[in-house]
Amino acid sequence: MKNRIFLVEDDLNFGSVMKSYLEMNDYQVQWINDGKGAVNEFSKGLFDLCILDVMLPHVDGFTIGTEIKKLNPKIPIVFLTAKTLKEDVIKGFSVGADDYITKPFDSDVLIYKIKAILKRHSESDNQEFPESIVIGKYHFDYKKRNLQFKEQQGIKLSPKEAELLKFLVQKKNQVLDRNYALDKIWGEQGYFTARSMDVYITKLRKYLKDDSNLEIVNIHGSGYILKEQ
Repeated sequence: MKNRIFLVEDDLNFGSVMKSYLEMNDYQVQWINDGKGAVNEFSKGLFDLCILDVMLPHVDGFTIGTEIKKLNPKIPIVFLTAKTLKEDVIKGFSVGADDYITKPFDSDVLIYKIKAILKRHSESDNQEFPESIVIGKYHFDYKKRNLQFKEQQGIKLSPKEAELLKFLVQKKNQVLDRNYALDKIWGEQGYFTARSMDVYITKLRKYLKDDSNLEIVNIHGSGYILKEQ
């Protein structure tokens, strides 16, 4: 499955090269070349990491990073800049940067840094989701992939069912983006994987049917919501 990178870089030549290089290394990249609409574009998608140039037209990278952190406090950010002053570096980290890389830089080093940051955040996310959690009248043991209603015998979930339920629980009462779930669980967004996910959603609805306060709602064109009254 490909990680999604949100790249903001106003230099057209450098941005084009960066985008191509990241895609060659198996990342999906959305590239914005002006700071003005960057935060709005970020809010429309789901990303795993941001790479932000600091010196941008209209809105600087530090301001963009600050606003992005308000939308998603956990998103890792890497700042790219020609500014090497100590106060600029400190400002970057104070915004919440995971790394601050000065131009020019070795592209291979950037890739290794990105991999290390994504691995660290992935491990953190996995640790944050509890081994077991209560969902309405159900007990969901994520580690054992077991879903139990009250005192009844539990249902053994498949690995994909457990992952899909985990994402729904993490976004409870919010929209779980369909494409994001496909990328994370199936590794692609093809027609057949999308139909496969629909089947898994139907199965999860069946598993959760004994609690009338729980409902998985299809949001046309967007994804699904696990609603708990």
